[in-house]
Amino acid sequence: MKRNPLIRIAAAASAALLLTAAVTPAALAEPTSFPHSAVPPKNALPPKSALPPMNPASLAGAIAGLPNAQATGALVQVRGSAGAWSGVSGTADLTTGAPVPANAHFRIGSITKTFTAVVLLQLAAEHRLDLDAPVQRYLPGLLPANYPRVTVAQLLNHTSGLPGVDLPEDPQWIVDHRYTVFTPQQVLATAFQHDLVFAPGTSQQYTNTNYLVAGLLIEKLTHRSYGDEVRDRILRPLGLRDTSVPGNDPNLPAPYAHGYQVVNGQLVDLTRMNQSIPWAAGEMISTTADLDKFLIALFQGRLVPKPVLQRMFTVPNVTAFGTDDPAIYSQGLMTSTVNGVTVWGKTGSRYGYTNGIWATRDLQRRSVYSINTTDKDFDGQPEIVQKLALAIGGL
Repeated sequence: MKRNPLIRIAAAASAALLLTAAVTPAALAEPTSFPHSAVPPKNALPPKSALPPMNPASLAGAIAGLPNAQATGALVQVRGSAGAWSGVSGTADLTTGAPVPANAHFRIGSITKTFTAVVLLQLAAEHRLDLDAPVQRYLPGLLPANYPRVTVAQLLNHTSGLPGVDLPEDPQWIVDHRYTVFTPQQVLATAFQHDLVFAPGTSQQYTNTNYLVAGLLIEKLTHRSYGDEVRDRILRPLGLRDTSVPGNDPNLPAPYAHGYQVVNGQLVDLTRMNQSIPWAAGEMISTTADLDKFLIALFQGRLVPKPVLQRMFTVPNVTAFGTDDPAIYSQGLMTSTVNGVTVWGKTGSRYGYTNGIWATRDLQRRSVYSINTTDKDFDGQPEIVQKLALAIGGL
């Protein structure tokens, strides 16, 4: 589905989270020294970033006052050599008033795309896939016959021109179909009834369609489910025990903060929900601690060999579709510059959950957040994230 230009503001707002430390009145202080295994080797990192000083008090104010009309809870974690803090705000359950657990599981939404991209890049490093070859070579008949050549790399950096998934976004439709199981082919059929948006490689437009095709490509090449490949190639080697690919299981592992959505003026609990529509583009579940481990391993080159890893830190030289703005998505990540510091990461949303992972390239400062928003906005991050950025004067 099409993203409007506000996504650029949202990316900058999200990225600003890692340029300060978030603390609420009930914040948990974290040690500023870490076990050796958690500290990136110095010889594996780029030159250190010039980071602005942390300002925990301003971000504390930005996430204070929850629950409110926009969000019921917030969970923020900041890590790195410059210090570490964790903060929570609001409630995990509007019925009981229980606080948001610091180790809460949440639906990571489109951060799933980074995991999917890693698997495809690993397959490329194993010479089982040519990233510059057309998708049609590997998945004949999937794309409409009148579509031109679309490369695998163009899927990963959203320059394919493939149209977006065309399913209702009406909240009541979502509630009514929260347990309906869709196949990736059924979801893609709603996109492929439309013409290509632009010639492949000439522009950039973010869409789940690209990563649904990427998931099918993984399955075609490996003869296994994409979820099994994610588990065996990423989750188990890194010991990410709180990260999962749920498939058609609508449940979230405990502990978790409930996810609510405004439907016809009323808050509906959508914590239990099948995630077959986003699938390889947005179905996964994780925690702040696991996502931080993932960031470290990814940026250090422990998941993708460094020659191929560079693709994840290279943005195509095109503009965002319909604008004069430069592209912001690489093959599996996105980038933003805040206060002169360039960061890399990914945002992701599902109903009741809006999240982000961000880090400086040298891993000096890393941030993971999850906010329980009550209005799903596919065009950007919610107001609370922008307030977090404004709190440090970055925008």
